[in-house]
Amino acid sequence: MSKDTLPGLTACNNAMLRRATRKIGQYYDDVLAPSGLKATQQGLLYQIHVGNEPAMGVIAASLIMDLSALGHTLKPLIRDSYVETFADPADRRIKRVRLTPQGRAKLDEAMKLWQVAQQRFEDMVGKEKAARLRAVLDEIAAVDFNETPAS
Repeated sequence: MSKDTLPGLTACNNAMLRRATRKIGQYYDDVLAPSGLKATQQGLLYQIHVGNEPAMGVIAASLIMDLSALGHTLKPLIRDSYVETFADPADRRIKRVRLTPQGRAKLDEAMKLWQVAQQRFEDMVGKEKAARLRAVLDEIAAVDFNETPAS
């Protein structure tokens, strides 16, 4: 055990996952810093881009976050004119999000930096291990922890 790890920490899935997430998040944030975006913002811009003007509820569900947290994360992107929200033409109760031209340019800039971060991560961890990690994390994100576990 590393002297930097508290006793018992390695036995907790949540603690180890959060520890790894903070480390990886800091790394991606550092690489993306020249763009002025955090990794969470870059990821959100990308989700909006590939979602083709997605509804806020769809984004929140895909990112496993509530609408208020999504709104909080969107505020600086709206302030900086990277995204805009608008009412769905078919159902005015649904709020949709789209990239502005400035947002598309910022996403292009950030994606170049993200590719550097992604490549270095895979060089350090290994391409196959990184792919397995993403697959396992995706499987875990799909688990319904409210279900009764199989015995």
